[in-house]
Amino acid sequence: MKTFSNTYIFVFSTVMVMLVATLLSFVAEKLKPFQEKNVEVEKKLDILRSVDIARDIEDIKDKDTYVEEAYEENITKSFVVDATGELKEGVEAFTVNLKAELAKSAEERSLPVFVYTEEDGTEIYIMPLEGKGLWGPIWGYISLEEDMSTIYGAIFAHAKETPGLGAEINTDWYQSQYLGKKIFDDTGNFTSIRVVKGGADPSDPHAVDAISGGTITSVALQEMMEECLGNYVTFFKNKSN
Repeated sequence: MKTFSNTYIFVFSTVMVMLVATLLSFVAEKLKPFQEKNVEVEKKLDILRSVDIARDIEDIKDKDTYVEEAYEENITKSFVVDATGELKEGVEAFTVNLKAELAKSAEERSLPVFVYTEEDGTEIYIMPLEGKGLWGPIWGYISLEEDMSTIYGAIFAHAKETPGLGAEINTDWYQSQYLGKKIFDDTGNFTSIRVVKGGADPSDPHAVDAISGGTITSVALQEMMEECLGNYVTFFKNKSN
């Protein structure tokens, strides 16, 4: 049996590692534009779904083209505001990384707003959400009617929540609870939306049912909404006046 010296084995292993690393780097670089495009399309799709557009995306053959065209047609403008509700010039809403912004002080944050215009000219305002669930990140978008209080639509997603439990935040039945709920009370105080274990009172405009067996994720979503939408309170109040 032929044997190899330790030096040969070391050199051979080093060369193989370098070749594999080079190949992986090359493949990653080539795939990067496609990955970035997929992320962009998914983000646009979530924004559209928050205003009940593209819910039937699974039936569409050319998903990317459909999303791009629907976004261009329906999302008529976007902008960025600060904590005081003032416009921030020179910042593109779509490129803002909300997770990074939330790590900054409230005064430094850039807060994206997207606008969907209905056929009658009514404007619906869409805000992103970012938070942490039981096992990983959760995120989504909330759209508000022109009174800046009534929820027009909601879309939530997750990375690792438990199927059948916390993962239910990504289902139509759960998200539909938020439609028509209000994030301000009658006196103008910001309430956000509470999740109620055991079931919310249907007449309560500020509460929805928690997910049975998924209370921790439900509470995490409540906290995400309160923190993220809380950043926009001054903007909401200025816009509704």
